[in-house]
Amino acid sequence: MAPLVVLAVVTGLTRLIGWLTGYAWLDSWPHTTALGLAAMFAMTAGAHFVQPKRSELIAMVPPQFPNAGAMVTLTGVLEAAGAVGLLLPPFPRIAAVCLFLLLLIMFPANVRAAKQDAGVKTMPLPLRTVVQAIFLGACAIVAVG
Repeated sequence: MAPLVVLAVVTGLTRLIGWLTGYAWLDSWPHTTALGLAAMFAMTAGAHFVQPKRSELIAMVPPQFPNAGAMVTLTGVLEAAGAVGLLLPPFPRIAAVCLFLLLLIMFPANVRAAKQDAGVKTMPLPLRTVVQAIFLGACAIVAVG
């Protein structure tokens, strides 16, 4: 739930600042959503490298994938790179598309965690699916611009 809160708070606050100050760049949903996503993915990327979250994430990886630890490291690096890409002027749209695809690819691990009560203790699958749809929608807002 923390990633959703970070996304909502950062997006909402930066949008409010844009509206109150008239600063045109922040007076835009795609720009402020990119900032919210960057904050969210920076936070979630960090979890891939620190205990106990790293071990919990490794436990979520479906068993048919080899070397779960390497998969968690890779996805953490990709999330961090996506967060940086969202902040660099030429790359937000492509970063949002890549993060959209990454979210789709990683969702089976969330399904497995919810069904088997393994790994990061998140939320029931129906609620997790709604939250995932919000994350995908936020990526789409940035990608479409």
